[in-house]
Amino acid sequence: MERNEQMIQYFTDHAEDLAAEIVERVCEVLPDEIPEDEKRQAHGMYVEFWKTLAEMMRTGVLSIPESLLQWSRANAAMQTKHNGSISVIADRYPPSREALVDLLVEIGEELDVSLSDYAQAVKLMNRVLDYSLSETYYAFERLSELYKSDTEEELAELSAPLVPVYDGIVIIPFIGRITDERASAIMEKVLPRIAALNVSCTIADFSGLAAVDDHVLRSLQQIEGALGLMGVEVISTGMRPELARKIADSGVDLAGKRYYGTVKLALESMLRGETPAADPE
Repeated sequence: MERNEQMIQYFTDHAEDLAAEIVERVCEVLPDEIPEDEKRQAHGMYVEFWKTLAEMMRTGVLSIPESLLQWSRANAAMQTKHNGSISVIADRYPPSREALVDLLVEIGEELDVSLSDYAQAVKLMNRVLDYSLSETYYAFERLSELYKSDTEEELAELSAPLVPVYDGIVIIPFIGRITDERASAIMEKVLPRIAALNVSCTIADFSGLAAVDDHVLRSLQQIEGALGLMGVEVISTGMRPELARKIADSGVDLAGKRYYGTVKLALESMLRGETPAADPE
């Protein structure tokens, strides 16, 4: 087998392990502790990263995985939600590059690949990371502008970004305010993407909602009801006390029948195969 093919096959066969290794190495050098749910999201993204890197080396065609773009947009959306700085995300890229280069060196030495094959892998890796960083900057700037201008339809898609974490499982973190226009735009733009990804389970995270009223509840009921009709199981997380009280007082029946305090708890429960939790009363 040619050394180039060995490297490609190695990336494909060991994508899970390589993803876990990169997440661990990057977390070790970052100054702040990374939440477990963010680590899981990063792991899923890096699995696709290694598989895509192998395919790009095989074909020579630049192809950016959708999971990486979604991850980049979600990072930007979370910073906007907390009125944070884009530098928080940008500062993670240098240690990520360094960790990836170090790992590529180790793989290259193990497989005895040629300098040209190693250089090709590094070049493609940098192009993918540059594309991700550009997407993050663009999403952050556009989202910031939209929050200021309140352009509802365009804001909606970024207000509920899809974050793939496992095959068939995505997170929708609802961010900011949910209006009629925004709910309609989410129905028109986000739900078709869920159908296209063959999603079987959606974790609807409400911790980022800016305000909760009867109008928001009706919008959420509409969105979750549509997911249920699509055959997608809905798990709800991040329900603050005021949201739980609103649901109990309003009598609104949300589609989701499993409720957890955080995304992390929901994912851990799913991995353990636990039975659904009771509806909050």
